[in-house]
Amino acid sequence: MKQVKVGALTYAQLILHMLEGVHDCRTLAELTGLHYVTVLQYTRELHAAKAAHICAWDKDGRGRDSIKIYKIGPGRDAKRQRKTDAERARTYRSKAQHLDMVQRLAGSTVSSTN
Repeated sequence: MKQVKVGALTYAQLILHMLEGVHDCRTLAELTGLHYVTVLQYTRELHAAKAAHICAWDKDGRGRDSIKIYKIGPGRDAKRQRKTDAERARTYRSKAQHLDMVQRLAGSTVSSTN
């Protein structure tokens, strides 16, 4: 019986799953049984060697494009969508207004002067 290294076998499974479709690192870790950090390292190296590219971005819990979706093979990386300055300012003002309202309802007399 031929002896196969476990690392080579799991790496082959990783490549096989990437050939079958597009996946993020968490999904690849679940499919292969590799640790999430190991999959991150492998996909980063594949990307650096131009053997894989980022075909899309998924949003994280805060709505930011931070989860990379990899596709095996050469190609251009997908662009991340970023908030405009106006959207960032709107979010900041909304949070400040909400904090002010919570402090008023709580009866807090904390001032923001330095």
